[in-house]
Amino acid sequence: MKVSIIAIGDELLIGQVVDTNSGMIASMINPDGWEVESVRVVADDAEAIRRAISQAFEETDVVLTTGGLGPTKDDITKQVLCDYFGGEMIYDTEVEKNVLEVVTKRGFKINPLTAAQAWVPSSCTVIQNRVGTAPLMWFEKEGKVLVSMPGVPFETKEMFATEVFPRLKQKYDTTTVLTHATYIVINNTESAVAGKLDDYEKQLPPFLHLAYLPKPGVIRLRLTGRHSDRNVLAAAMSEQGAALKSILGSDIIADSDLTPAAILGNLLREQSLTIATAESCTGGNISHEITLVAGSSDYYAGSVVSYANDVKTKVLGVNIDDISNEGAVSETVVRQMAEGVAKVLGVDCAIATSGVAGPAGGTPDKPVGTVWMAVTLRGVTESRLCRFAGNRERVINHATTIAILEMIKMLIKQKKQ
Repeated sequence: MKVSIIAIGDELLIGQVVDTNSGMIASMINPDGWEVESVRVVADDAEAIRRAISQAFEETDVVLTTGGLGPTKDDITKQVLCDYFGGEMIYDTEVEKNVLEVVTKRGFKINPLTAAQAWVPSSCTVIQNRVGTAPLMWFEKEGKVLVSMPGVPFETKEMFATEVFPRLKQKYDTTTVLTHATYIVINNTESAVAGKLDDYEKQLPPFLHLAYLPKPGVIRLRLTGRHSDRNVLAAAMSEQGAALKSILGSDIIADSDLTPAAILGNLLREQSLTIATAESCTGGNISHEITLVAGSSDYYAGSVVSYANDVKTKVLGVNIDDISNEGAVSETVVRQMAEGVAKVLGVDCAIATSGVAGPAGGTPDKPVGTVWMAVTLRGVTESRLCRFAGNRERVINHATTIAILEMIKMLIKQKKQ
């Protein structure tokens, strides 16, 4: 089953807000064999919304809209939907009751604008929004369905998962099973992996497809299968997954869709190890990625963001003469940073970075994008010099990923010993 999504709001078109609802909806419906046919982003303009709805219904029987349901004058979606599907605006006392309950729970008093959320088209079936004030509206016309949802992401996610999608699945029964398997690959460029998998892809059954999703430092391979027989699909996915692993071997560091930080966390937990970071050019970004993983307190001790040289010497114990002679961006210094933070915070392993993120500060021998990184595990330290392209943000993010991957490689090596 395929659906079309319409994201409504001027703020989306000027870049003030990013549309995350469409991706969230796609990820939620995909495991059940549903797919997003198209995503349209339109302004708070009556004609633009009407045109988008008509175009979407030409493609699919189900249209989902998000946004434009607020209480202010620029939120016009409700009236447009009333005009499109017919009927009139009526005051729904059940919506009023729900709005009052939500507002009271948040410690606020209802005002006229919020109370106006109770006006809904008579042509819709209302789905009460348990986590917000804007009611969801279900419209049907000539066998097709449009569901209007709020633009606030957590409201859309909660209500779509618990109310909207279950109702859609009940109305449109589908026998197609869709499944994915994701493999995280390192040590290769996208083209190198494609070359290794050329024969593999040629022999894939017609109901399986391999997609490449490269990011700096890693490549996600997504094996997707679609079949009416769940058992046939499961057997093929298992067989082809095993074949993929046999070709790429140790270059696959995970067979599920995990971030490098999550993979690192799993390895640390498996080996009962603790970790800390000493960051200069990455400014705490490695720490940020590690702590985005739920449960990272099991293994993560903390970080020293040693941006200034004084912090490197006074806190981490880096030799001041080495900084003077070789510079802060050097192998000698970054190795001492890793070993120093491991000692200061009493952990088993550590990651350290020092570099030139830009846009200024580069020299002929150490241009912008130059980053030294080191990882240490119980007294064994390894270091690596990298030169990254791009702006400051890209350099920091790329260095963060590669530094985490270096730690992962060391832990995998340790695990095999």
